[in-house]
Amino acid sequence: MESRLQQIIARVQPLDERAQTLARARQDTLTKPQGSLGRLEALSVQLAGITGDPLPRIQHKVIVTMAGDHGVVAEGVSAYPQEVTPQMVHNFLRGGAAINVLARHVGARVVVVDMGVAAHLEPHRNLMDKKVALGTGNIARGPAMTPEQALQALEAGIAVVEAEVARGLDILGTGDMGIGNTTPSAAIAVALTGHPAVEIVGRGTGVDDAGLARKIAVVEQALTVNRPDPADALDVLAKVGGFEIGGLAGAMLAATAHRRPVVIDGFISGAAAMIAIGLAPQVRPYLIAAHRSQERGHRLMLEWLGLEPLLDLDLRLGEGTGAALGIFLAEAACKILAEMATFGEAGVSEKEK
Repeated sequence: MESRLQQIIARVQPLDERAQTLARARQDTLTKPQGSLGRLEALSVQLAGITGDPLPRIQHKVIVTMAGDHGVVAEGVSAYPQEVTPQMVHNFLRGGAAINVLARHVGARVVVVDMGVAAHLEPHRNLMDKKVALGTGNIARGPAMTPEQALQALEAGIAVVEAEVARGLDILGTGDMGIGNTTPSAAIAVALTGHPAVEIVGRGTGVDDAGLARKIAVVEQALTVNRPDPADALDVLAKVGGFEIGGLAGAMLAATAHRRPVVIDGFISGAAAMIAIGLAPQVRPYLIAAHRSQERGHRLMLEWLGLEPLLDLDLRLGEGTGAALGIFLAEAACKILAEMATFGEAGVSEKEK
């Protein structure tokens, strides 16, 4: 019997070329020099292809912020204690975090998911409980999780997004929370890109030089101990990943199966996107990179993903903050395509031949 993951992957279709052709043709008749709105024009054409609609509209905006903890914090890879993860989840639920502010600004709803926080969280009407375990294993000493837990995380992410599609979801933004999660994200990137850890590992929440050196050594050790197979994304996730990373990868797969665009945030969402593409390469054209993170290896991660970021604002917070800004630009691109007058409609003379 097929797993839910296999069923979702099988549903991901190529972009709709007819919708893209019609969107591009309309862009070329709008009251502006052709190409003068640059990336916004290309983004509108991409969104037409994703949705299958030559005039895509974005009304229901959803940012899924997934939280999980990591056993590797025992190696001293973070400037913050693990207790911050559940504290920040409560902050999300109260509406007091940066992602809440930016989501309100762009008119998106935030869906907070406990994928594997290392604490028992009180039930809350706005918290989705998909906890796989109380944090992952320490990847410097052994695998992050079992293959079964990796599959559980992916399928939990699928379930979260399918529930949101049923409520109304036109575009998905991805966000994360988890002290120590830049370390497994870096390990995933090193495993899949083949670049050395020193080129990928960054300062995360702000570790000092000694902390950075320790973090690089931990990533190298994790890869030596676990030997993840770069040709098997599920193996990479299980050996050096995180529950929230798996959940986000599943969320991306579900959104693309439903022909919804996915705006990925920074370094951790980038690692999740690498897992998603490793499982289903046909996901790639559905992804929109919101920004280039300040985290050292994010540029190399984006190159591997084949994505050009919309923004470069030195962001390194996570939570989905960059994704919120990317959603704002995606909506703007759609409105340009749909609401601008053509030369014929406006009675404006076109460029002379």
